[in-house]
Amino acid sequence: MKKTNPMDTVHVMAKLADLSEVDYRNTLVISAVIELLVEKGLMTRKDVLSKAKELDIHFTQLPTSLDDLGMYHKSSDFPQ
Repeated sequence: MKKTNPMDTVHVMAKLADLSEVDYRNTLVISAVIELLVEKGLMTRKDVLSKAKELDIHFTQLPTSLDDLGMYHKSSDFPQ
């Protein structure tokens, strides 16, 4: 079994911390945009939740064919 270099562990932990910060900032911006759109009457929270549920279902289903991946839509799209 290979020994783990302590500095490698520190680098991994630092990368995780950076990802956490990026995730927080992205979530903050998305929340602000949603709040502004709701405040301006361009959408409701129900619209947002409905679309989020729709996208969650779409992106968590495993594709069963190339067509499900959205790669090919007509026979001329298939590679030769």
